[in-house]
Amino acid sequence: MPEPTKKTVSAFIKKPKSQTAEIGATVIFVAETEKPDAKVRWQRDSKDISSSDKYTISSEGNKHSLTINNAVHEDAVGYAVIAGVSKVKFELKITESEVKEPQKAISPEPAVVDSKPEEPKEAPPAPSENSAPDTSRPASDGSTPEALPEIHHPDTRQDLIGLFTEKPQSGEVTVGENITIVARVCGESLLKKPTVKWFKGKWMDLASKSGKHLQLKEHYDRNSKVYTFEMHIIAAKANFAGAYRCEVSSRDKFDSCNFDLVVHEARATEGFDIRSAFRRTSTSAGGKKKMGEPGSSVDAGDDSGELDFSALLKKRDSFLKTGLRAVHVSTEPDVDVWEILQKAPATEYEKIAFQYGITDLRGMLKRLKKMKKEEKKSAAFLRKLDPAYQVEKGHKIKMEIEVANPDAEVKWLKNGQEIHPTGSKYIFESVGNKRFLTINNCSLSDDAAYMCVVGDEKTVTELFVKEPPVLIVRNLEDQMVMKGERVEFECEVSEEGAQVKWEKDGVELTRDESFKYRFKKDGCKHVLIINDVTKEDCGHYRVKTNGGQSLAELMVQEKQLEVYQSIADLTVKAKDEAVFKCEVSDENVKGIWYKNGVEVKPDARTHITHIGRIHKLTIDDVKPEDEGDYTFVPEGYAFNLSAKLNFLEVKIDFVPRQDPPKIHVDCLGRTAESTILVVAGNKLRLDVPITGDPAPTVVWTKGEKVLTDSDGRVHVESTKGHCIFTIEGAERQDEGVYSVIVRNPAGEDTADINVKVVDVPDPPEAPRILSVGEDSCIVQWDLPLFDGGQPVIGYVLERKKKKSYRWMRLNFDPYKETTYEAKKMIEGVAYEMRVYAVNAIGMSRPSAASQPFVPVAPTSEPIGLCVDDISDTSISLKWRTPERIGSAELEGYGVEYCKEGSDEWIPAFSGLTDRTSVIIRDLPTGEKMQFRVRAYNMAGPSSPATLQQAVTIREIMQRPKIWLPRNLRQTLIKKVGETINLVIPFQGKPRPQVTWTKNNEPLDTKMVSIRNSDTDTILFIRRSERKDSGKYDVQVQIENVEDKATVNIQIVDLPGPPQSLKVMDVWGFNVALEWKPPKDNGNCDIIGYTIQKADKKTMEWYTVYEQYRRTNCVISDLIMGNEYMFRVYAINMVGLSPDPCLSKDSAYIQKTGIVYKHPSYKDHDFSEAPKFTHPLMNRSVISGYNATLSCSVRGIPKPKITWYKNKMDITNEAKYRMFSNQGVLTLEIRKPCPFDGGVYMCKAVNASGEDLVECKLEVRSPVIKEDSKK
Repeated sequence: MPEPTKKTVSAFIKKPKSQTAEIGATVIFVAETEKPDAKVRWQRDSKDISSSDKYTISSEGNKHSLTINNAVHEDAVGYAVIAGVSKVKFELKITESEVKEPQKAISPEPAVVDSKPEEPKEAPPAPSENSAPDTSRPASDGSTPEALPEIHHPDTRQDLIGLFTEKPQSGEVTVGENITIVARVCGESLLKKPTVKWFKGKWMDLASKSGKHLQLKEHYDRNSKVYTFEMHIIAAKANFAGAYRCEVSSRDKFDSCNFDLVVHEARATEGFDIRSAFRRTSTSAGGKKKMGEPGSSVDAGDDSGELDFSALLKKRDSFLKTGLRAVHVSTEPDVDVWEILQKAPATEYEKIAFQYGITDLRGMLKRLKKMKKEEKKSAAFLRKLDPAYQVEKGHKIKMEIEVANPDAEVKWLKNGQEIHPTGSKYIFESVGNKRFLTINNCSLSDDAAYMCVVGDEKTVTELFVKEPPVLIVRNLEDQMVMKGERVEFECEVSEEGAQVKWEKDGVELTRDESFKYRFKKDGCKHVLIINDVTKEDCGHYRVKTNGGQSLAELMVQEKQLEVYQSIADLTVKAKDEAVFKCEVSDENVKGIWYKNGVEVKPDARTHITHIGRIHKLTIDDVKPEDEGDYTFVPEGYAFNLSAKLNFLEVKIDFVPRQDPPKIHVDCLGRTAESTILVVAGNKLRLDVPITGDPAPTVVWTKGEKVLTDSDGRVHVESTKGHCIFTIEGAERQDEGVYSVIVRNPAGEDTADINVKVVDVPDPPEAPRILSVGEDSCIVQWDLPLFDGGQPVIGYVLERKKKKSYRWMRLNFDPYKETTYEAKKMIEGVAYEMRVYAVNAIGMSRPSAASQPFVPVAPTSEPIGLCVDDISDTSISLKWRTPERIGSAELEGYGVEYCKEGSDEWIPAFSGLTDRTSVIIRDLPTGEKMQFRVRAYNMAGPSSPATLQQAVTIREIMQRPKIWLPRNLRQTLIKKVGETINLVIPFQGKPRPQVTWTKNNEPLDTKMVSIRNSDTDTILFIRRSERKDSGKYDVQVQIENVEDKATVNIQIVDLPGPPQSLKVMDVWGFNVALEWKPPKDNGNCDIIGYTIQKADKKTMEWYTVYEQYRRTNCVISDLIMGNEYMFRVYAINMVGLSPDPCLSKDSAYIQKTGIVYKHPSYKDHDFSEAPKFTHPLMNRSVISGYNATLSCSVRGIPKPKITWYKNKMDITNEAKYRMFSNQGVLTLEIRKPCPFDGGVYMCKAVNASGEDLVECKLEVRSPVIKEDSKK
């Protein structure tokens, strides 16, 4: 059987690289392949390129080139070159050619100026969609550079997001000429078309001014996904000069850009005609308005009949000042015109409008009237709804108003329809004057206008429901398929019904007429279906949501038909049957049979069958004319299978004597050429012609065993002139030498037939992963234990993600080696590999999957390696973590050193360290050493970080220096009993000697603890006392060099009591006190005193003064007839003194002889009839849960309360409980049922009258969900 054909795999030696070129340039991309006969295809945006005027494709040996002539903007796309299964992608970027004009100082990208002085009133034709603005044409005003005003660059301070890819630029134009301002916005990241507005000054929207002199256009380039917005100014006027602004917005993104327009006067020397200023600016000869061009996106009439007074004033200024030819843009700071107009009288409006260039006087007056209009004060609402509310989807929102009348009833409406309380969606609340509407679990249907109505007044608001970003939960997977198959890309998002966008190589996919692409939604799953894939469908497919995106690659391979069993030559006799049979790999492939080049048609003797992968041609009752060459040609493939049919003519001569038996076979012996091959599982049929007279008997043997029909799969049959031996479903143990023995009375004959059973090879053992990279791995496997009787011609590998069930084939042509590098994997994702063995018969079963592995790359090198410290025998190194860690965890760092001039690196310690600093000890003193650090992860060590030069191991002398902390440079104040812990860092090498003293005396080590290290010293006092106050000196010394520092510590405590509190004088209702400061001030200043008084009868002390600073005071407003005692506390920064100072003497306030007479008053009648201040509210409750009805009442005397249900007294009913608390009345209904619904009434009665309120109670049955029923 012939081996299946194989495609030559070509790889690139030299790959083309991305280039940048200017417009009009010629670009050449060059690629070199390994083999000179490799076929190369060039692609542009995944579509094949053929030679033309635009593209030149050449090939010379193994060098291949693509030349792009006269490059333009549309050529800035992605390209690729393909050879076999290798594909290399690259890009071409196009830049604008620089135009130098030394005559004028212009901005880098000036606005387009079309010079047409002879036809100032005709608009130029609209540019085509792909035409770029001509930025190289100068303005034809003929002015010198000195006469040009300064061009202001756009103010980018307002940029928030940066949506502009090309911002509008400032420009210049001469009166009567045309200019185009261009802005471009990239739409690749936008889900909808952006909105662009053009303004002049601060407030004038130019969309309403479109007409003869102004046109706004826009178009969209689907290839580059760029929106282009243009503002065409036609036949410019002098009053067009000024500051402009362009704003672009898209959902929550916003960007704006300011630019200026300078308008130059034409060099006209004619006299100034003042009448021209009073002509109507926009009426044609027929009296009809001239409309804009058909291509403009905004098509409106001009301002018919408008008198341009501002143009008149500017022409007058221009006429008077003949030396100045340009209308300059004002460089003064922006002024709020509306603020000036609001303050100015109405007689000054026209003057101000002329001064600031406002021509639409009617519009100005309307806006000014709105601004001056005062809002009427609402009689029903104290506070209205906010203008708008915003809430995220699934959350709740609470709207609040405040009404003037607490008893007022309110209605809530949504989009004009009244909202009724149903379920838990809407909740109405009433608390005093406030009314609340709560909307739970907001959805997109709740995004509407809401209104609250009280009587004839209303307040309106709008609710915006914000959708959360849709995330991609399960990403797309790369796929490799055969041509003509169906492909499904599936992803899963975080929310049902979300909108997604599918793209291929950056171009959005849509449903076309051929139904090439189909989009399917199933809950959170979104599927892209591609039917009958072709090579053009190769590329990167992306799914986008407003919260993320996912990318996958589709690779399409041509189908390769493999021949499992070819047709063989046949030699048959007359009247016998001839069967040609072949087996191919694809059961859907059809074929045609030919005899000597002529197609074979089925008839009574000729039968053509196709069952699965097997094709048969059967010829019954063979005749001599059937002899010839037979060929099978598979449809769609450029190869065929041929065999020859030989007709055996048997001539029998009658001889009266007996003939000995004879076996007629061509495959006698045991040589390789005479061996009969049979594929395992197929039928083995040995048809041996024999002769002999009389007819001989036939015996078949294998070894010493005689084969008969009793063996099940074995069939032995003898016919006239033939003996046939058949084995159904040949197996491996059927291989061997078969002997056929024929006997008759005239003799016997023997023949040996060597049969070899071939099969697909055994699967290899599970592959081993030798190493992994960032997106690749090297896998190795062993040869299969049994090759199936045919040599193994290669292997096929597959991989899959560990959590996936889909295996992806890595190669379609058999790979001959047992080591393979798999690429294009995702770093950090676990994969598994398996291998198939392939021989001429077919492909084995898959091997067991390899151990899961994760493609990871070593980290980048540690950064910032430096020497932290060094001594005679040790060194301290430190570094920072690598910039790129990767998806694998960082296992640690390895540190190595070597002597200068040596290549032998010695590990500084065994294993790895997690820290980013290390001390290496026991190093040779005075030796020059080099050090390096490497980071380790699952993929192995990173590149080493090495010191820039070798380090000599020797301690460096460093002058001692104390770094006194800032807080210790002033007196340290602590309270008695607090802990003192002073940490004072210092430097010095070798380690300095540290000495502490207090007030120039050694410290008491029983009271103070000192601990020293190489870099600091610590003074520690566990419980401070007053005697610990003082001046502490610390000294660090190395040999004769020293440094000192001083720390002052002040321990403070509560003060003692004041002394000698005396009552100095008593007069009227006043007492004068005096005292002396305390003896003990607590080691800090006294900041005040607290003076208290007490009536001698009760001895309850009351504070009269706090934080009083003097040592004497006067206490007033004492009560006549009482005797008082006094005490004083001292206060410092710690607090009050523990004990006060009491006055020894008391102070008595004398009574006077005045007799008090009680005035006479008339008794007031406080009685009041009952009145309910808060009524009962209608309620709807669920049966089985307690319900309450509440109201409030007032009345004097306290009224008697009676509750009624359906006008029946329920006071003595056990089901109800009544409460009354400060006028609030509550009726509790215990576990109501539907029969408890009805009208409830509360009646209040006293001697002055009575009042009653009522409400309706609805009792609903609980709703049982279907899930709970199931």
